Amino acid sequence: MSDTQRLDDLESRIAFQEDTLDALNAIVARQDLEIQRLTSIVKTLNGQIKQLAPASAEDMADEPPPPHY
Repeated sequence: MSDTQRLDDLESRIAFQEDTLDALNAIVARQDLEIQRLTSIVKTLNGQIKQLAPASAEDMADEPPPPHY
């Protein structure tokens, strides 16, 4: 294998690796946006659940246990 052929092979591999890295970077960036969106949704839902909760854990401590205990 000549030096020119080896150099061409290495340049081809580097180009392929750069293309792969660019594709992976785009995927990671999309996933980061999706994680941020889902985190925001979870925070919103958590706030709504807290507002809808009929009683806190302290209020439930005053209630007698259910009959099956």
